[in-house]
Amino acid sequence: MQIFEGELREENYILRMEKSEISQGILIRGKIKGKPGKIKIFEVEAAGKLLINNWQSWGPTKVIEVNEKIMIPKDLLEKSGFMPNPNPQLLLEGIVSDYFIGKENILVGFLSSRIGHPYFMIKGGKIEGYIDYFDAEFEDYIEIEPMVVLFGDIDKLLPLYAEYVRKELNPKFKNWNPVGWSSWYYYFEKLTWEEVVKNLEYSKSYPFEVFQIDDSWQIDIGDWKPKIGFPSLKEMAETIKKYNYVPGIWLAPFSVSETSKIFKDHKDWLVKNETGEPLFAYENWNKKIYALDLTHPDVRDYLRELFTKIREAGFRFFKIDFLFSGAIPGKRFKNATPIQAYREGLDIIRKATGDSFILGCGAPLLPSVGFVDGMRIGPDTAPYFDRTLPDLMIPNAYYALRNTIVRYFTNGRWWWNDPDCLLLRKEETKLTTNQKKLYAFVSGILNNMIFVSDNLQLELENYFLNASLKLRGGLPFVKGIMSRGYEIRSYGTKSGDVKFKLCLETEKSEFFPDTNFKKNK
Repeated sequence: MQIFEGELREENYILRMEKSEISQGILIRGKIKGKPGKIKIFEVEAAGKLLINNWQSWGPTKVIEVNEKIMIPKDLLEKSGFMPNPNPQLLLEGIVSDYFIGKENILVGFLSSRIGHPYFMIKGGKIEGYIDYFDAEFEDYIEIEPMVVLFGDIDKLLPLYAEYVRKELNPKFKNWNPVGWSSWYYYFEKLTWEEVVKNLEYSKSYPFEVFQIDDSWQIDIGDWKPKIGFPSLKEMAETIKKYNYVPGIWLAPFSVSETSKIFKDHKDWLVKNETGEPLFAYENWNKKIYALDLTHPDVRDYLRELFTKIREAGFRFFKIDFLFSGAIPGKRFKNATPIQAYREGLDIIRKATGDSFILGCGAPLLPSVGFVDGMRIGPDTAPYFDRTLPDLMIPNAYYALRNTIVRYFTNGRWWWNDPDCLLLRKEETKLTTNQKKLYAFVSGILNNMIFVSDNLQLELENYFLNASLKLRGGLPFVKGIMSRGYEIRSYGTKSGDVKFKLCLETEKSEFFPDTNFKKNK
């Protein structure tokens, strides 16, 4: 294992690093100034199985073999833009693991992403740790993103790593782990206000706290006004409040579509490419999507006014989506890394929404700690559970459930984990009753946020919602992260101490009270 220590003077930067012993490992801190670009600070031999992690909500945390080839079609990369990585070219060079990487008996992880983007590359039989500062230049010394090397059982190291991150960043988030309804996974882009009102009527027998209107209420991506057929924001919020719910709404605040008014009138607000043209961020809604420059004074005023207006209309639950777009590399108004710009944007939203609940989605994970109350920790779920589909951030209940398990350790430490919605309908779905059970039990026993996304006028398997809620409230621990079978144990749930064994490949599971649970096991 190689960890640089001391002072390194290069042509473009000066790096000073020191390491110290901590419980179960080593802590590396340092300072850097100049124009460092990408710096390498760690190297170790790679062998056997590796636990790798993607930089944002939808990307996988999964186990691979060190010599495994992960091929991402070039045309998919071109369409997805910066979605899978802030430097997509890296994915053509080797396997990337963002923020942390693990083996059976070791975990190496960065504790923050305040300024640079930290990641690991696996190639040539080695794991190399880097921090990318992009094109930023620093006249004075700045702190590098600290890193820990932890030794022991990987199952125990993951929550330990999360604790080190929590101590480093000291995030403050709401002491409210909400239950609610969302419109997306039944209505998608065909939602109407009439259907919202119908579902409000049918929701009276449900234990929802939040009623959230998802994508399709707006005129366009970037034009955040109600489209024809929807009432004003204030009327929407007041209607929801009449049913004693917290009004929730969806936005993709850092994204701007090519058909939006903002794109036509304010191209100067967008992140630029080398030639000064708006930089393509990703494709969705059958449109090209661009990114707001979150360092631009007019953009900052615009975001502040937008979220203040929606909050004053009565909304208190904000699902902010496709957030990675705010962190793409490119030319901005002021000298800042994409990570600094992204965090400045989140800070504006956090302050403008006051005491509202913010749910991040499609979001860079470490840079978001401290700015959101909840975080989607997997890809979109779907009305199918398909192990044959490629693991490429496409909707799939199978991959969503796997991420829910493997990223469980962030829950209650960095934010409340959002495993995505339970789909309980019997019609218009390929999900089996057993697959719904797996999703509901796992979501509950891991003490996640619980949202339902069905047409409530249909016949639903609501006993899974009730079971999920009865399994919340405990302190969970997952054994078998590196294996094909998981054992989830939770201490102090509403149903007592429980244990749930499951295999996602076979879809077999066992659930029973855990009479031998030890809190710190």
